[in-house]
Amino acid sequence: MAYFIRQGANTFLATPEAGGAWNPEEQHIAPMIGLLTHLTELDHKQRDEDAALVPGRMSVEILGVLGYEPFDVEVEVVRPGRTIELVEAVCIQSGRPAVRMRTWFMAQTDTSAIAGTAFSSIPGPTVEEALPGLGTNWSGGFVESINGYRKPGELGRGFAWWQTDTELIESEPVSNLAAFMGLMDMTNGIVVRKDPSEVIYPN
Repeated sequence: MAYFIRQGANTFLATPEAGGAWNPEEQHIAPMIGLLTHLTELDHKQRDEDAALVPGRMSVEILGVLGYEPFDVEVEVVRPGRTIELVEAVCIQSGRPAVRMRTWFMAQTDTSAIAGTAFSSIPGPTVEEALPGLGTNWSGGFVESINGYRKPGELGRGFAWWQTDTELIESEPVSNLAAFMGLMDMTNGIVVRKDPSEVIYPN
């Protein structure tokens, strides 16, 4: 099983596995974010075989509803450079832009001497502490393709350990970053403040 099938160099088709949580007749944005990450990385690798620059910041704008019609992805270098580069990937469906991702590629340097965070590491899940699945009324092909655990904390906050056996693109390997980004849009469903059947809200 896969979320997308490649139909050409830049053309793809979503499968029912990519079905949305708000409406199963529409695509969930999570797999699309993973796909745009993958295609941005491929484009960059073709221009920078030594991988001197790595993704440092990524942002996504959802411009419209994604159906199941075939779609194209266009990747463009907006700001070229030797130490920093801005790349834009746009999903175009039925003649209109639907999703835009912008990625800043940056030069790598050793920051271990100044690395730090105020947050403690997230522990692994245990049967006693974690609950299986999402624990909400979410549905759709994408949500049903996810397995793992969640640990509620305070209202609206918590931890989750998720994974999927569904390929991002049929028979096409992707990086750990692309696989990770393909799960990012699940974060607002970890411990919702209100039942999604009662309140509709953005991430």
